Amino acid sequence: MSTIRSVPRFTAIATATVAATLLAACGSMYQQASTFSQASLPAPIQVPAGHKVAWETVGSGNITYECKDKAGMPGQTEWVFAGPEAVLKNRAGQQVGRYYGPPATWEANDGSKLTATQIAVAPSGPGNLPYQLVKANPATGSGDLVGVSYIQRVALRGGIAPADKPCTAATKGQKTMVKYQADYIFWKPL
Repeated sequence: MSTIRSVPRFTAIATATVAATLLAACGSMYQQASTFSQASLPAPIQVPAGHKVAWETVGSGNITYECKDKAGMPGQTEWVFAGPEAVLKNRAGQQVGRYYGPPATWEANDGSKLTATQIAVAPSGPGNLPYQLVKANPATGSGDLVGVSYIQRVALRGGIAPADKPCTAATKGQKTMVKYQADYIFWKPL
């Protein structure tokens, strides 16, 4: 008799476990309403009125630099930005995409991706890449990046060309990677 009563109890527990798992999965897809404010950012990188935050990510990875001749200055060399490679995570720490280039490309896990054109930069602090505002090109695919109009790069740490590694005629052509982190804020029209 106790076996017969155990089956409904087991079924109820199993059903509750499955329901809780499904709710947790759905909850991880939900993006909380943004609390991001651009009020403290320099004016040149603020997104124009008529837009709302659609997606907030934290990018961490590397910026690659290549030792090259300085433009228009024969015989002089400098580290030149060659491209990024970063993982994009949501505020909960789950990977939601990646950022790579050239060309600079943001790609969501859902397959949507876009490139963009830089509009403005502003200093963000010693040793850090500058703040950046880019105008998004139309996204390909379908998903989170469709309809994005602007992307801001904020909350920067690191990423500048290496000061401790010489770039000389003897090291021309060499590449080096520098770690960085930045928040990428994606905006869509209201």
